[in-house]
Amino acid sequence: MKKVLVISPSGEVYDHNCVRWYSDLGFAVAPDHYHNIGDAFVFDSSLKLLQYSHLAALDIRAPSDADIDRYNNEFDYAFLRGSNYVHSEMDWENAVPVLERLRIPIIAFGIGAQAPSSGPLSLSQTTRRVLAIIAERCASFGVRGAYTADVLWSLGIRNTRIVGCPTAFRNNDPNLRIDLPPLEEVRNVAYTLRREVGFDYAKDVRAYLNLQRDTIINLAQRFDLDLLAQGEVEEKAILWGSADQRAQAIAVLRGKGWLHGPDDKLEHIYANNLFYSDIVAEFEHKIRSMQMVLGYRLHGNLLALANRIPAIYFTYDSRTAEFAETMRLPCFDVFSGGAFRVEDFWDQALFERFNRAYYHCYQAMRQFLDENAISHKMVNEAVASTRLVQPLSNAA
Repeated sequence: MKKVLVISPSGEVYDHNCVRWYSDLGFAVAPDHYHNIGDAFVFDSSLKLLQYSHLAALDIRAPSDADIDRYNNEFDYAFLRGSNYVHSEMDWENAVPVLERLRIPIIAFGIGAQAPSSGPLSLSQTTRRVLAIIAERCASFGVRGAYTADVLWSLGIRNTRIVGCPTAFRNNDPNLRIDLPPLEEVRNVAYTLRREVGFDYAKDVRAYLNLQRDTIINLAQRFDLDLLAQGEVEEKAILWGSADQRAQAIAVLRGKGWLHGPDDKLEHIYANNLFYSDIVAEFEHKIRSMQMVLGYRLHGNLLALANRIPAIYFTYDSRTAEFAETMRLPCFDVFSGGAFRVEDFWDQALFERFNRAYYHCYQAMRQFLDENAISHKMVNEAVASTRLVQPLSNAA
């Protein structure tokens, strides 16, 4: 069993491979702290795929000489948790001198590049050097999709492998497929909220927000809809705050034009059907009670798919578009100018594209771990192929 270092963890680990947000940054301690629990989904999912005896966080800021010696002598490899690291504003802190002193393999576990909403992607010399170091220390460099692979190719990195995201494979289910029930039988629906966004991600923030708000309200009139937040400050205050904190949060959201007052349908949803948890297992338990999940959150939707629940993506930036392309996901372009209709995406043929893409991505992730000599729990290709032939034939 391996001893493993994680670079950029997102949450604290309990029960060996389960993740929750840091207790010293919980709402009671830091009510104004924003974090995206989706990052914890990825971290939790990564741990569920790996086999290891011991896990520790690598100190990227100021490790001592003794720390570096311990990393090199006691650990088998370090992995960089999958996230959106390759963009113009990335701050790597002290990563270059630290990583240069490591002699163990360094694994990129499904990282991604983020294109700006306009203009070319510009990367700092630090980002270029960090990526080069990782590429030198691994057999293959795991990336989210083709766009990220192209960015790394332009930097001279040739050993990329497209693996998607560990969250898709968190339940280690090589048989996974999505089979749609009749839409008229669907009642329990979750919408994954992403209210915070900047012009660097969405080219038209007002259109992005208006479509999201209108879609939530329309879906709530048709289904039993729960609204899933992923760490927004005001939403946490509404759920967990005192009466004063809750009133202040509602006032902030009204001031931003997101909520419209006591008679607002969205405000009613916030009062009765808003959900958030700082524990990945609780979030997954909530997701598993749904018959359909859709919305703006990449990892919230992916958590549904990993549990065989149909999910529809709203794409609005290179990150969501790249992942939808990698996994062949049914998706609606937020800036297409058209109206969103569930019926346009509730088509088994569309989800058969995902079913087949999932199979290939599962095998790519397993091969990626094998070629980097990473101990893991993923089922081998021969077994997976045998198990998948019949379901795919039936679906055709």
